[in-house]
Amino acid sequence: MTGIAYPRPDSALPPGRIVVVGGLALLALYALLWALVPADPALLAKLWFLPGVGVIGAIIANTSGTGGGVVFVPVFNALRELGVMSLSPLVVVGVSMGIQSFGMTMGSLRWTDRLLHQPAPGPLEAQVRIRDFATVVGAVLALSLPALLATQRLTAFDQQDVLYAYKGFSIVLGCALIAATWTVNAARPERTQLARGDLIVLVLLAIPGGMITALFSVGMGEIVALYLFIRHYPVLLCTGAACVISAVSCLSGVVWHIGAGTIQWEVVLLAGPAAALGGFLARPIALWLGPKRLKTFDGSWIVLSALYLLWLNWR
Repeated sequence: MTGIAYPRPDSALPPGRIVVVGGLALLALYALLWALVPADPALLAKLWFLPGVGVIGAIIANTSGTGGGVVFVPVFNALRELGVMSLSPLVVVGVSMGIQSFGMTMGSLRWTDRLLHQPAPGPLEAQVRIRDFATVVGAVLALSLPALLATQRLTAFDQQDVLYAYKGFSIVLGCALIAATWTVNAARPERTQLARGDLIVLVLLAIPGGMITALFSVGMGEIVALYLFIRHYPVLLCTGAACVISAVSCLSGVVWHIGAGTIQWEVVLLAGPAAALGGFLARPIALWLGPKRLKTFDGSWIVLSALYLLWLNWR
């Protein structure tokens, strides 16, 4: 909205500082992995194409806030179907969380830097309040994270049944996002502050979202991004908060997979740094697309990827 009353947020950190510091931490973590985890040189050579998958997956994930699992899970399922690389569903989830630990973390750093150094909003756009951003992230993670960790350790679901229900839900939300973008939200100004009712809805979705994330490496970020997009909040709040939630979820969830030995480290070593690059590039791409095209792209990708996953499991 033009002439919005909220002042631009001030930050003690210079622009880009949080990205540089976080990027160096990710680089140190990557070097540590090379030193500590086993890696088969022959398998690394066979999987030469994975950096490209990591970059593309992270760009899509961090422009939409949905999490890289929306890309990585379909890709690894396709590779298994084609006989290129056979990973069990549990290993696919662990690998996806490992890759996203790099890509979604870099993406969340970029969006957080944007939050702390926002430019003046354009027509029909709104400034994002740091308080609203922190409230969404904190409230959702307070419930979704324990649900994720408990699901990994205590619960055994039929992944097929959960996949059908979750992807069916994703298709409905994706279609609703596209419809709302081109109809009721087409010429309306963005919401200027977080509504209490919307926060309540996100809190109610947090526990099932955390459980779904444990099973598929993607879930809570996708739900948050889609819901806030449909409710017509600024891209920075929708995508940025979802990226932070996805990053924290994957960094926490990958710990269990490391302990359980369900990570194919060659995949993470090849795709992880590429995903970090994709996470770095995603924010300017999302801002270049603009709200309407970005929402249309996100909704279309979520619907098509969900239909593809369902097709694979129905065959």
